[in-house]
Amino acid sequence: MLHYNALHFRDKFNQRRSSSITSMPKSTRQVIVLCLVVGYCFSLSDHLSAQTSAQEKQIVAGTETLKAGDIATAEKIFSQLLQQGIRNAAVFHNLGIIAQRHGDHQQAVARFQEALLLQPDHAPSRLLLGSSLLALGKKAEAVRELERSVKLLPFESQAHLQLARGYEATGNWLGAVEQYQILTQMAPQEAEYAYQLGKALAKLSVWSSQEIVRLDQHSARLYQTLGQEFLFQEKYNQALTAYKQAASADPQLPEIHLALALIALELKRYDEALTEIGLELKLVPQSKAALETKMKIEAARQTSAP
Repeated sequence: MLHYNALHFRDKFNQRRSSSITSMPKSTRQVIVLCLVVGYCFSLSDHLSAQTSAQEKQIVAGTETLKAGDIATAEKIFSQLLQQGIRNAAVFHNLGIIAQRHGDHQQAVARFQEALLLQPDHAPSRLLLGSSLLALGKKAEAVRELERSVKLLPFESQAHLQLARGYEATGNWLGAVEQYQILTQMAPQEAEYAYQLGKALAKLSVWSSQEIVRLDQHSARLYQTLGQEFLFQEKYNQALTAYKQAASADPQLPEIHLALALIALELKRYDEALTEIGLELKLVPQSKAALETKMKIEAARQTSAP
């Protein structure tokens, strides 16, 4: 799995965004929070100089207005720039954010694509483009853009979160699990990420079982999976039956006889347990788990003897 030391980046981004969004109305924060996590509202304010053109100053003014939550005024400023024939990545990008604010993801996609034509390496445009494509149900296109945004923004949690959602939408549960694992490493205090990871793992388990059935309806692994489910439910006799079917399907598969031995031990069928653990040790003589289980069976058998 991938590992990222994201604490430094997360703290830096959180400090930068906190003062600008906490005072906004909730409805505005919900739209802009994604845009501000890594400075998504495209700004030129860091590059102003005495020679800065009036158009650039307008872009800066529009961006600051957008950050302040005044969507209508910001839209007016950027629309006027377009009417003046200005083709600037910042203008298209911020108009894409405004379109998202209005729920017009079709227009948002067009704006972000125009921004990327002018500045292909602008990661926030790719991330927000992917999120709008996902909202439109264009799953494959969304995942493609979101994968590119994660490569450009490896330490940004929103990039991984959006990609995880894209993978969920396309049924790529292995990919979703990987992204949620990254998120739990980046923000271990965030309970929501841990919850979503658990959900994705459960979906992955279901998908895995379905794939086994599709590939081989009589697979030993399928019976083993059924046996594990019965064990979780403490239905030991049904688990025993399922594991015996697994052993019949593939007598050389390690762990099957070990499981049978443990179930028989739980049911106090000591002779049966010893037989099964003997078969396991023939397959894996150095198995620590099998050797320890054998000792437990022998001790339990001796204790139960009259």
